[in-house]
Amino acid sequence: GHFSLQGWVDDVSAAVEYLATTQHPKGIWLCGFGTGGAVALVAAADDERVTGMAMAGSPADFDDWAVNPNRLMAHARRVGAIRSPEFPPDPEEWRAQLRRIRSVAAAERFSERPLLVLHGSEDDAVPHFDARALADAHGLAEMRYIRGAGHLLRHDPRAVAVLLGWLARQEGARRDP
Repeated sequence: GHFSLQGWVDDVSAAVEYLATTQHPKGIWLCGFGTGGAVALVAAADDERVTGMAMAGSPADFDDWAVNPNRLMAHARRVGAIRSPEFPPDPEEWRAQLRRIRSVAAAERFSERPLLVLHGSEDDAVPHFDARALADAHGLAEMRYIRGAGHLLRHDPRAVAVLLGWLARQEGARRDP
């Protein structure tokens, strides 16, 4: 498809639906990095089939993109994320998604389920404040800063170790009476 925040949220929702209906898991856990973490949380917030999730280097909102949506759209066309001149069919709706889709609001709706918020102390793409805003909105999120790490936490073995340890603790907590 073509780049659209709502399209990405819909893709995550479709993946959850597919897993739930074909695999029948006891729980679905999501993990996303950067924008992927933000849209995954938005999709998960209103879907009780998602048991918990982790996000790393994720923005609290897309307000910075919404400042100049035409420049973002032009960039998406330049890099091939939007390939058709007919897309989006409703440019105003595409632009509105940038203000409407807010992972910080989703964190509050997700507050009854486990959430891990990871952030690199040297992340130059997403402000540190976003991680704190997400954790605070959730209320019980576990937040970890990875000292010296940048934005691409999926490539940082320390971040991956924190994620795997957190998931193992969640599994243990579910088994304990």
